[in-house]
Amino acid sequence: MMDLDVIDDPVRASLALDPIKRRLLAELSTPASAASLAARVGLTRQKVNYHLRALEQHKLVEPAEERQWGGLTERLMVATATSYVVSPSALGAIGADPARNTDRLSASYLIALAARIVREVGDLWHHARKSEKRIATLSIDTVVRFKTPADRVAFTSDLAHAITTLVARYHDERAPGGRPHRLVVASYPAPVEAKT
Repeated sequence: MMDLDVIDDPVRASLALDPIKRRLLAELSTPASAASLAARVGLTRQKVNYHLRALEQHKLVEPAEERQWGGLTERLMVATATSYVVSPSALGAIGADPARNTDRLSASYLIALAARIVREVGDLWHHARKSEKRIATLSIDTVVRFKTPADRVAFTSDLAHAITTLVARYHDERAPGGRPHRLVVASYPAPVEAKT
């Protein structure tokens, strides 16, 4: 089971977002049979089997084990990932795209940037997993508590200067075999639970 899967197919996304199938996926963090799931979610075994077949067909669940009970075979299924993220690719042309937003200081632009990260890194990750390779990434996540709005403005200026200096030092447009990396820096008010 993967810790995370990025869903970029619209059919897989609609299956994962269906309330009943979403509940089954949550219940399948550990292997379970259709009969045991039916008791937990309040559906008949036949209905659970119907939903499990759809999830299995689209690789959201997979068989974990088979048990023989008399003349019957009981399959235990498990989710293919602990958690899922739906990529904007699943939305096709209506998926968020920062190229369609001119206000670089708006929340909608920031959300579109985050969506692009999910789309691009999700695509890279899918290809890397197929070839059993890793991708070079860097993540920095912290909370900064500013004393005043002026401090926030000064920090923004210092950060922009530091990044501009680093990019100027390391960027080489003509490097043979060089590989570009996208750098995104974002700042937004932290949710209440992240402020401590």
